[in-house]
Amino acid sequence: MRKSFFPIPFPHLIPILLSAVLVLAAGCSEREQPKPNPAVSVKTAPALEKDVPIEISANGTVEAFSVVNITSRVDGQVMKVHLKEGQMVEKGQAIVSIDDRPYQAQREAAEAALARDKIRLEKAGKDAERYAELVQKDYVTKAQYEQVIADAEALKAVVSGDEAALQNARINVDYCSITAPIAGRVGSILINEGNLVKANDAKPLMVIHQVEPVLVRFSVPEQRLGEIQNRMSQEDLKVLVSTPGKRNEPKEGRLTFLDNTINPNTGTITLKATLANADSRLWPGQFVNVVLLLGLQPKAVVIPAEAIQIGQQDNFVFVVKSDLTVESRPVSPGTRSDHQTVIAKGLSAGEIVVTDGQLKLTPGAKVVLQNEAPAEGEKRP
Repeated sequence: MRKSFFPIPFPHLIPILLSAVLVLAAGCSEREQPKPNPAVSVKTAPALEKDVPIEISANGTVEAFSVVNITSRVDGQVMKVHLKEGQMVEKGQAIVSIDDRPYQAQREAAEAALARDKIRLEKAGKDAERYAELVQKDYVTKAQYEQVIADAEALKAVVSGDEAALQNARINVDYCSITAPIAGRVGSILINEGNLVKANDAKPLMVIHQVEPVLVRFSVPEQRLGEIQNRMSQEDLKVLVSTPGKRNEPKEGRLTFLDNTINPNTGTITLKATLANADSRLWPGQFVNVVLLLGLQPKAVVIPAEAIQIGQQDNFVFVVKSDLTVESRPVSPGTRSDHQTVIAKGLSAGEIVVTDGQLKLTPGAKVVLQNEAPAEGEKRP
């Protein structure tokens, strides 16, 4: 049998081709080697040690210190309204005048009746003295004497009744001029001049809210009740109140009321604070932010609140080590105050934590600190 084969052309080129294949293979292996990850640019902040206020934050509602419904205590016609809606009034200031002429007439009639009966009482007293002498001489009978004494005593009762009637008439005259029982702000005026009013009507003429000082009502979890009671027994507790969405300084007051019952539906207890309100910045019905101060926690480790990340099992922070790599560290956050959070466990004062750029980090990643100035010739990423 004849064997067939293909001749290899240019056999002297085989070593050259093999060398080219080896070079290409080496180049591919070099390109397949992974490159190191670039450093991540982050912002950092040190963990600080300082005294931190112990606070309870809550949402509250402003209430008037007192609310008075103004009603008339006599029947009559409104002659004059002495103020405007929304006006501030002082205690004792005249606000409404009612026609007092019928009550002035009643007072004058009571004065006349009292004067008449006083004269009759005076005569009865003199008759009693004269009959006392006559009965001793048997010029009058004892029955006549007793009748004179009885008439004199009856007239004393009549005079007392006249005095009471006169006092009542004078009071009704005074009631015709309605004055403000408290200092405060008037709401809507619900009566006009010329209208008739009834005594003790269910519909008020107006409502006055005392807004200096004011009360702020808020609720805290029942778990903090014991702590609040202990602090209240030692000192007056301060309360800071601020209005949402405004950067003004919070107003300071003091805790003045602790409810005697815990709400079983919410598990909270109601508290009230009293605050001066000379500038009328707080308004009844307004929603406010409340901070109850319970003292100071000395030498607490605090970090910016934005440094804390929420993991699947616990909270953690990225800690920057001396070689500019990061470590994921579980921490136990405590109270939060002024954008800073107390770390109860997991950090020491002086350690550096990442506050911005955590989404690009993994444990062991290299970082570049944006807080620091770049080295000479280095570009900031």
